[in-house]
Parts: sequence; C-alpha cells; structure tokens
Amino acid sequence: MNLRQWSRDLGMGARFAFAGGREGWARMLLTAVGVGLGVALLLLTTAIPNALAVRHDRGEARTDITYENSLPPKADNTLLVADVGTTFRDEEVRGRELQPEGPRAPLPPGVAKFPGVGEMVVSPALKRLLESDGGKLLRERLPDRIVGTIAEPGLIGSQELTFYRGADNLVPEKDSYQVVRLERFGDPDPPPSRTDPVLLLLLLVVFVVLLMPVGVFIAAAVRFGGERRDRRLAALRLVGSDSRMTRRIAAGEALAGSVAGLVLGTVFFLLVREAAGTMELLEVSVFPSYLTPSPTLALLVAVAVPAAAVLVTLFALRGVVIEPLGVVRTAKPPRRRLWWRLLLPLGGLAMLYPMIGNGRDSGEFNQYLVTGGVLLLLVGVTALLPWVVEAVVTRLGSGGIAWQLAIRRLQLSSGTAARMVNGIAVAVAGAIALQMLFSGVEGQYTEHSQNDLARAQMQVALPDGAPLAKAVTEFEATKGVKKVFAFDEGYIGDRRKDPENFAQVTIADCASLREVASLPSCKDGDTFVVQGGEYEEASPELVKPGRTLWFDPVDGDAEDKPSPWTVPAHMKQAQSIDDPTGVKRGGFLLTPGAVPAGAEQGVSGEIYLGLDRALADAPDHVRNTAHRIDPLIDPMMWVSSERTDTYDKIRTGLFIGATCVLALIGASLLVSQLEQLRDRKKLLSSLVAFGTRRRTLSLSVLWQTAIPIGLGLALASTVGLTLGAVLLKMTDTPVDVDWASVLSMTGIGAAVVLVVTLLSLPPLLRLLRPDGLRTE
Repeated sequence: MNLRQWSRDLGMGARFAFAGGREGWARMLLTAVGVGLGVALLLLTTAIPNALAVRHDRGEARTDITYENSLPPKADNTLLVADVGTTFRDEEVRGRELQPEGPRAPLPPGVAKFPGVGEMVVSPALKRLLESDGGKLLRERLPDRIVGTIAEPGLIGSQELTFYRGADNLVPEKDSYQVVRLERFGDPDPPPSRTDPVLLLLLLVVFVVLLMPVGVFIAAAVRFGGERRDRRLAALRLVGSDSRMTRRIAAGEALAGSVAGLVLGTVFFLLVREAAGTMELLEVSVFPSYLTPSPTLALLVAVAVPAAAVLVTLFALRGVVIEPLGVVRTAKPPRRRLWWRLLLPLGGLAMLYPMIGNGRDSGEFNQYLVTGGVLLLLVGVTALLPWVVEAVVTRLGSGGIAWQLAIRRLQLSSGTAARMVNGIAVAVAGAIALQMLFSGVEGQYTEHSQNDLARAQMQVALPDGAPLAKAVTEFEATKGVKKVFAFDEGYIGDRRKDPENFAQVTIADCASLREVASLPSCKDGDTFVVQGGEYEEASPELVKPGRTLWFDPVDGDAEDKPSPWTVPAHMKQAQSIDDPTGVKRGGFLLTPGAVPAGAEQGVSGEIYLGLDRALADAPDHVRNTAHRIDPLIDPMMWVSSERTDTYDKIRTGLFIGATCVLALIGASLLVSQLEQLRDRKKLLSSLVAFGTRRRTLSLSVLWQTAIPIGLGLALASTVGLTLGAVLLKMTDTPVDVDWASVLSMTGIGAAVVLVVTLLSLPPLLRLLRPDGLRTE
C-alpha cells in the first residue's frame, strides 16, 4: 500500500469527521475538548521545568546576602545592603535597605533608580496589599513613600511580596550578615550542586505519576463516539471500501479530532498561562512568560498526540468486524487473557528490583529504570482493569431491575466501562504510592524543634548592646502579648583575651531566671552558679570567690574591651531546667543588680514572648514593635517542625500538579459520561416509552458508574500499595502503610466520581423522555 493511498484515506476520514451534521460536530467537539484538556496539561507540564529554571535564575541574579566574611573596600562602585525582610500573616516579605556609596553603585535587577531615604520601591503585589484595608498592620511597619514598582526581572513570581527602601545609616560589620557591601548582585561563588538521590527519585516518580493519567485520558478521548463511528463505517463497506480502507478512514477521523484537540489544547494552555500571572498556589506564583514550553518537548507533544490517536484507533478496531450490513460487536467476545496483562506490572517490578536498598548513600537511582518501572506498573492498571471488570460482572446477575439493566450493559461493554475508569484508577494508584513514599522519607527531611510552644511562641534577638529593659517595656505594652521572658546572654572567661576557661552567663530578673533554673530564693543582686546544664558548666577555677572574670572575652588582637567582674564570696547554687528553647543552661545566672557597669556591651538580649492565641494578628503587632525598636530586628515565629526546602518544593509541586490532574480527570469523566449518555439516547427513550420508571433508569446508570469505579479503586489500591512498598525499599526506608492516607486518596478518587455523576444527572433526566425517539 503506497503513501498516496494512506493519505487519501486519512483525508477522507478527516472530512467525515467535520461533515457528519449535528451528530458529527457533537462527536468532534467531545473528542477535541477531551484531547485539548490533556494537551493543555501536557504543555503546562513541559513548561514547568522552564518556569522553575527562570525562578531560580532570577533569584540568583538578585542575590546579595551571601554570608561571606570578606567585604570589598568602600569605592564609588559599592553598595551597602541590609536585610530587613519580615513576615506578614504567614507570608514572607523580602526586604532590603540600600545605601549607595558612589555613583557607580550597582542597581538591583528590576529597579530603575535608588530610592531615597523615606522612599521605597515595591513589587506590584506588595503595593496592592499595602493600599488595601487588609494591609494596615504591614503599613505601620513600612511607612515609607512608594515611588515606584519593581519590574519583572527583579521578581521570582507575580505575587511575590518584596521591597527596596533607601537608607543612610548602614554600617557593615565583618562578622555580621545583616549589612553587607556589594560590588554587584548575584552569588559570586555559588556552591556546587548535588542532587539528593532520594529527592531525585521523588521528582521522577512525581512526573510519571502526574503525566500517566493524562496519557490514559487522551487515549480514551480519541475513542469517544466509537460505536456510532463503527456503524458509519459499515455504510462505507456497503458502497465498496474494503476492511483496511475502512480502518484507515477511522484513523483519519481520530487524527482530525486529535489535531482539533491540539489547537483547542493550545488555546486552553494560553488561557491558563495568562491566568497563572494572577494566581498563587501554595505560595508559588509565576509570570506568564515563565510558562514557555521547551520547543523540543512541545514538538514531541504535537507529534505524539496525533500519532497516538491513530495507533489507539487501529488497536481498538482489531477485534471489530465491520461488514456492509452491520458491525459484529454485540456478539459474545472471547474471554480476555490474563497472562500478558500480568507481564506489565511484573516487568515493572523487575526493573525496580535492582535498586532496592540503595537509599541516600549507596549510589544514584537509574532514571531510565525508575521511569520505565513506574510506567509499566501504572500501565498494568489499565491492562488489568478490563479483565477485572469482565471477570466480576460475568458473575453478577440477580437483583432489582436497575441492577440487572446495569449488569447487562456492563457485560456487553465492559471495555468501555473500564476505559472510563482507567484515568482515575491510574491517578489513585500513583497517589497512594507517592503518599507512602513521602510519608516514609519525610522524617529524613524534617527537623523537629525543641522549643516549648506552651511557654512561648515567638523569639526576638536584640542587637548587641541594645538595652533589654526598654525592649521588654515595649513588648509588654504590645497588643496580643501575654508573657515576656527576657535574658541578656553572653560568655564570661578567665582572661581578657584568649581565655582558657569560659562559661555561659545569663542575666535576667528573678521571674525570668526561674524559667531556666530552679532557684532556692531570689532577689535583685543575687548570683547563681548552675548545676546540671547540658554544656558549658562553670569549672571550679571560675567559681573561686574573689577571682576576676571578664564579660565577652575576645580573641587575638580585637579592639573590644571586655568588662571585669569579681566572683562574689557567697554564690547560690541553682539546678538547671529546660528553658523555653528546650535546652538546660549552664554557667552563671545573674540578676541585674549583680552586673558591673559596662557589661551590657558584652551581652546580647533574647526575648521570648507568649502570645494571645485568640488574636490572629498578635504576631504582626509584635513585628511592628520590633521594627520600632530596630528595623533590622526580625522576630522568629516558633514552629514545632521544619522541612527541608527542596523536599518542601517537590511536595508543593506534587500538590499543584495533583490539583491540575484531578481537575482534568473530573472533566474527562464528565465528558465520557455525557458521550455515553448521548450514545444511548434512543435506547433510554425506548425504555421510558415502554413504561420503565425514570428512577429505575437513573439508578441503572449510577450502578454502571459505581461498579467499575469500585473495582478500579480496589485495583488501584493494590497496585499503589505494591509500588509504594517497592519505592520505600529502594530508599532503604521501613515499609509502613499509612492507612489513613490510603483511604483518603481512595476517598478523593471516589469524591471526584461522585461530583461527576451528580453533574451528569441533569442531562440524563432530559434524555429520559419518550420524544427522544424522534428522528430527522
């Protein structure tokens, strides 16, 4: 068969796709919408790597605080930068103070000119927030006049909150990282990157699990209206086409639908791309320009989708005999074979088996084996599900009329029912496996805090030498603060320079000291030596009465002048207890009356705040107070645990992708359900005309959906648990099934189906009328 014949037959099929009247256009629209939704998500997925790369590059380009000890000398091309970032209602606000030291000082990316003192340039999202009623508390912290906005090159996302403001009092310090001197923006010495093998495995599995349901859906979408198409092909046989030509014409119809789907998918993608610039999902936002698919990947989608449409159509017609007088489809088909369907998941397990036990420290995971193994296991779901549905429904029979109507329909077209469920089954299987993997390795990337959140919820570190008493008074008067524990903390040594022995020293009033030690009695002027501390206990040499010790002893040739303190003759004993940070302190405890003059310069203040949890804005009132004390103070909100940034980003990406995939699956199920209802319009109308109750028919349609879904979710749970266990073994993590997560994933899948079923009820009720038998 030459290429000309193929092209002519495919072209004829394409013309039939667009020239079938209202029925043809409805079928084409269903196919195009189904394929278009899948293509849009594929294009969105292929654009994600570029979006992440652009976000990373923009973040690197504006890097300023690099935590380096060396500072360049002051020159006409240097700039002082201070980190004055803050938090507002759990959202990070990136902030910098800028002080140019010469006319050639570097401008931050996205900033046209330096703001003056009392001025600031802000991101568009921050400007909207500050100008809204909800930004009143933040406006108290950022009262500067807005003189411009930061352009896109200076932002990593459209909804990012960031600002630059002018300053004239910044002083850089060698060992301080809050104020630095720059000659240019950007990290001059970026650290070498090494991808954690387990995180790379997570990333690979996330992409496979998210993309697999999309491929399954596109394969199902090109088969919409299959039974009506086959009846039309029988008419072609009647006018002289042979079976091969008929199949090529059918492939042409599918090709036309897939091409229309490509066009529609591109339109959907462009609409989502523009809408993405106004949205923030799980604290991640992008500009539309970020979502640009790689040309190679976009070309692959453009070629793969039509090719898959043709191949799926030819594969679907392999068991259908199209004769001039009809389609032999309703005869009892041969039993589906199980053996080759089992080869797929077994092959997937065989590909993953060599990597069992690798963990984080035993070499990299082979990306091709991981991708291939997970793909085969998930494809195994789509291969096994038709066999499972057929095997179960052939054994079902007795029951009410609605049940019997549903079972008989499933017995005649179990493949169609399984195709409708394949997407949700694959998604649930992948979600269960990922949930197991994430839950299993989460402990490796989560650091649990020792902070006692029952006593305090925020911590404020004061600059060295800042008066503690004044700050305590400010915080005690702050709205939403219930308790204040304040300490001056530092070190005390036996020499002014390079001490041999040193110990921790804590200065506070008696009430605060009782939060860190058990005291026999306490009044201002008392001193205590602490027993039972975790580290830095005072040695016997340090506690000798009359000995001179030095606050904040220095190293080498530093110019600081430590303050002397004489150990009193009668020092009390105190037993250390857990302080608010969960640590048992050692060394000395001093009340303010026992501290020599000038010692405050050698200690730094730490304040722990207990908040009124009923007041949601209490943390922001604290931040406003801290800003009034010193703009460089950044209060820390305590949390019970904190996850690794990269792990958290992958998990965030999974939730974003899963949301898109679930939306796609819901749309696909709805389109598939509407297509099946349209295909059975005359049959349903006939049953109504013969007196069948609409309630009975509605229940039968619901059973036709519920039975395959139940079987699909059961199979998905089995495959998902198996895949999850293998992935945990690969990461050398004990296999522990979180049944609550498994049930939640299964429940989410069932909820999607329930919503789709409810949305399909109105069109179903419209079809259940005798006048549906009318023909044109």
